[in-house]
Amino acid sequence: MTSGFHVLPAIDLRGGRVVRLQQGDFARETAFSDDPVAVARAFAEAGARWLHVVDLDGARTGEPAHGAVIAAIVEMVGDRVAVEVAGGLRTEASVALVLAGGAARAVVGTAALRDPTFAGRLVATHGADRIAVALDVGDGLALGEGWRAGAAGVRAGDALAALADQGVTTFEATAIERDGLLTGPDLDLLARLLELGRGDVIASGGVATLEDIRAVRRLGCAGAIVGRALYDGDIDLASAIGA
Repeated sequence: MTSGFHVLPAIDLRGGRVVRLQQGDFARETAFSDDPVAVARAFAEAGARWLHVVDLDGARTGEPAHGAVIAAIVEMVGDRVAVEVAGGLRTEASVALVLAGGAARAVVGTAALRDPTFAGRLVATHGADRIAVALDVGDGLALGEGWRAGAAGVRAGDALAALADQGVTTFEATAIERDGLLTGPDLDLLARLLELGRGDVIASGGVATLEDIRAVRRLGCAGAIVGRALYDGDIDLASAIGA
């Protein structure tokens, strides 16, 4: 990611709408907008340098489902804002497609956790700056498969180390039990991952206040993904970027 610390507004897509889930539970959904492009425009106008766009349907099924919406977001923001795309990117072809479509970075999870060499091939093909790996952590385990109950997991630190060995330099760490609940980030989890010294760590899950953003920055994170707090009005994006 470009130098410095970045606040990444999250745009989570399900059925063409912008939604937020609680702890990744599809039964606990709140819809915020029927116009994802308008949401992206508002974030861009507030000064965002990055957008974190998640295809929730893709994460659940393993097949990207919002290609047209994501393409429209990328086209609308143009060169002003870098867009990273996550959700359902489990093949080299699907990653290549979103990057060719103008996304600055693809975020992979399930396939990389199953086979770290998958991430290694992506880095070799596209460059480390265009590939990130999501470490979605519950009970110390990094989970894939859209956080499906019963999904196999890998110890988060072990997963990060194995992926770093494959050339991955950017990791996005989400504390599943805090996601969408505005209970504050898991600073202990983030500190453990940062202590490994194996790459940039972007914080996600539970960020609720400007002080939360300052806290993860002080810890050494490269950025913070913010979702529900922006939509509920608890955090003003322009103020967060300024802070």
